[in-house]
Amino acid sequence: MHSPLSLLALGLAAALPAIAANAGSIVEVGDTKVSAMMMFVGNSEKVYILDKAEGNNEQVNGHPAWGSVWDIASNQATVMDVKTNVFCASGMHLPNGSYVTFGGNGAITKGGNIGSELNPDGVSAAFDQTYQDFDGRKAIRVLNPCTNSDNFDSAQCQWFDDPSVLSMQKNRWYSAAEPLGDGRIAIIGGFVNGGYVNRNWPNTDPATEGGAAEPTYEFYPSNGEQAQVMQFMIDTSGLNSYAHTFLLKSGKMFVQANISTMIWEPETNQETRLPDMPGGVARVYPASGATAMLPLTPANNYNPTILFCGGSDLPDEAWGNYSWPFVNTWEHPASTDCQRITPEPEDGSSPVYVQDDDMLEGRTMGQFIILPTGKLLVVNGGKNGTAGYADRTLVTLTYGEMPFGMSLASDPALTPAEYDPTAAQGKRWSNSGFQTSNIPRLYHSSAILLPDASVMIAGGNPNVDVNTTAPFPTTYTAEIFYPSYFSATTRPQPQGIPSTLSYGGSSFDITVPTSSYSGSANDAADNTHVAVIRPGWTTHAMNMGQRYLQLNSTYTVNSDGSITLHCSQMPPNANIFQPGPAMVFVVVNGIPSNGTFVTVGSGNIETQPTSDAAALPANVRFDSASGSADGSSTGNNTSNAGGSNTGAIIGGVVGAVVVLGIIGALVGICLSRRRRAANRQDTNLPSAMAGKNSYAMSNAPSGSFATTQAGMGYAVAGAGAGAGAGAGGVGRDEMRGLRSSDSSAFLPVEQGYSGNGAGNGGYNPYSAGGNASREWGASSTNLVPQDHEPYRDSPQMNHQFYPTRENGMSMDGLDPYSDASRMRAGTPTGRRGY
Repeated sequence: MHSPLSLLALGLAAALPAIAANAGSIVEVGDTKVSAMMMFVGNSEKVYILDKAEGNNEQVNGHPAWGSVWDIASNQATVMDVKTNVFCASGMHLPNGSYVTFGGNGAITKGGNIGSELNPDGVSAAFDQTYQDFDGRKAIRVLNPCTNSDNFDSAQCQWFDDPSVLSMQKNRWYSAAEPLGDGRIAIIGGFVNGGYVNRNWPNTDPATEGGAAEPTYEFYPSNGEQAQVMQFMIDTSGLNSYAHTFLLKSGKMFVQANISTMIWEPETNQETRLPDMPGGVARVYPASGATAMLPLTPANNYNPTILFCGGSDLPDEAWGNYSWPFVNTWEHPASTDCQRITPEPEDGSSPVYVQDDDMLEGRTMGQFIILPTGKLLVVNGGKNGTAGYADRTLVTLTYGEMPFGMSLASDPALTPAEYDPTAAQGKRWSNSGFQTSNIPRLYHSSAILLPDASVMIAGGNPNVDVNTTAPFPTTYTAEIFYPSYFSATTRPQPQGIPSTLSYGGSSFDITVPTSSYSGSANDAADNTHVAVIRPGWTTHAMNMGQRYLQLNSTYTVNSDGSITLHCSQMPPNANIFQPGPAMVFVVVNGIPSNGTFVTVGSGNIETQPTSDAAALPANVRFDSASGSADGSSTGNNTSNAGGSNTGAIIGGVVGAVVVLGIIGALVGICLSRRRRAANRQDTNLPSAMAGKNSYAMSNAPSGSFATTQAGMGYAVAGAGAGAGAGAGGVGRDEMRGLRSSDSSAFLPVEQGYSGNGAGNGGYNPYSAGGNASREWGASSTNLVPQDHEPYRDSPQMNHQFYPTRENGMSMDGLDPYSDASRMRAGTPTGRRGY
């Protein structure tokens, strides 16, 4: 509970204007502690970061850290313990707002060499004594995002990571992950033991590559279904790692790999082939083109169109094999080519790729971020080469001759660019007014949209282990890019955004106060739209699960200048925007509000309830009404994400009262001290959780609306287990209690379970000892022997740490956060913290 003094300080801060960040600027903001190979926005306060197991200086529980949590307000990171090697995993949200990652690499040690204790296959390790990482190839890791009000020392705010309890049926490295309309996740393909590309050469065994490729798919939770072969993964052998996947309106899935394309029916495993990618341009890893689904709007009837830009047109043989490419990739220019495809045209035509505007410069590893305006930002990447790393090629035979260390790309693309999907062809790309970064972001870099509509950029590490002196070094510095709308110093300040959105049903109203814009109220209303955005789970130049949907809406302009938006719920089809967490932005004349976190759907893995969409009232205008904001503070941006109920929404001008950064910082320090004092009996929160608000533009309080959600108890079930429905709602006053779950859906885990995993079926990462008793020799030195292949090494010994059943689990069902689990803790929640 905050004191009256703290609340008074917060109110004073919120009543004062703030200075906006420079539009188009890129600002270095802090140290992520681990290199950000993967990121996702957990809630309004936290970004979660994952790295591969490597020799980072930061340590946790006696070993190098490869996980951290970033506090958005303070720009500070705190390390988190992750047990298994997350190297090149995939990940996704769950319907209740938790996040899950799939697979990774075997245990490794210094220099990327294979770990000290081998699996029976002799080519991967179960554990390493030095880095203390465990085999992550089958791992399913679950995280419930927490906020500063929670106890981050609690197990319920940490990663659940124990493959002896929760795992996939198959080993998967570089797999794809895509949610279905009921919230289940399809996990597709991947390496078994990795390399540069997923093949030997000559490619005589495209199905399994001698046991190193995994051409199957499986579901999480599996509900007892066994992994099945996907023929497309065989046909695209070699260039099918991190296949591009997008669920379509029909419930079928668009899948792109190598230069091939198909529509896949997940329930029947039927494949319908589409045209190949024009020009032979590969977009998947390691070509790594930028890929995104364009905004779903009323104007396009929420029918997906997929955009591909950049990548590489290397000929097939040049991609080489698991060990290295057969050409000097860094000498080959990345593609500038862009193509669109609408996989399910609603006019009865056949799907075809359509040439779009070329990028301003070629990019490999470029990454699309969908902004609240409906425009797409591309960041990161290189102008030459490919993703991946190696210590040689078929042409350059030694590491000492490699001109850019292990990097297979060169000439970093340092200037962001913006793509407008609604602009006339030939005028869709621009980088006008955008600053150039000083930090190369090549392989293993990442980017994601933040709740204040800025973009966090981090990572970069084309090295087998930590190397801070390489031409493109291991990078820990995060940056924030401020899009053009940061020219405004005030923001829309919407009131009435609900905490959940259903699929169809009764409409709801959002109020835009008169202080949120300047000029004519009618013009502002005409130029307002409501965007629901899922930033996704980012790695390897992709944002898995990223989607943008514009709600159907009309408006009433009131005599006092306020604007009431009458908004439909989500379209009554969960395939269009799968259930789970999202942010809602109200965009007035191209200036977005801060995002409000919501839950789309029921919060459970199940067939989502749907209702007919309610009819919306007609627009009501008031000619003499106007906004009260200072026109000089509202910018002059325009938005091009069209479509209200009448299909006429574009950009405009806004106003809002915002927080002065210095006062916000002082308030955060005050609140943090009081919170720690109140909790010192049961927690020791790290200083990085101090809650100063450093948003360049932030909303003033908009009333008593609270973003709590109901029905968020959720049962995490692994392979061979059914999905458990959550029980009960969780309100703000209940958040300090235990997670709500239906424990009848699970087999409980014995509270006293512990051990090292060798003799009792698995080690307990959350036991009193954990693996902290294993000695670790600290080192951040990168060792790259001349005869070392960066993805493999020779076997050393034979040991298996994670005995599991054939269905991928050692138990038939478990909620790792339930009261019955050994994960039990005395604080939060079993729900997403907003």
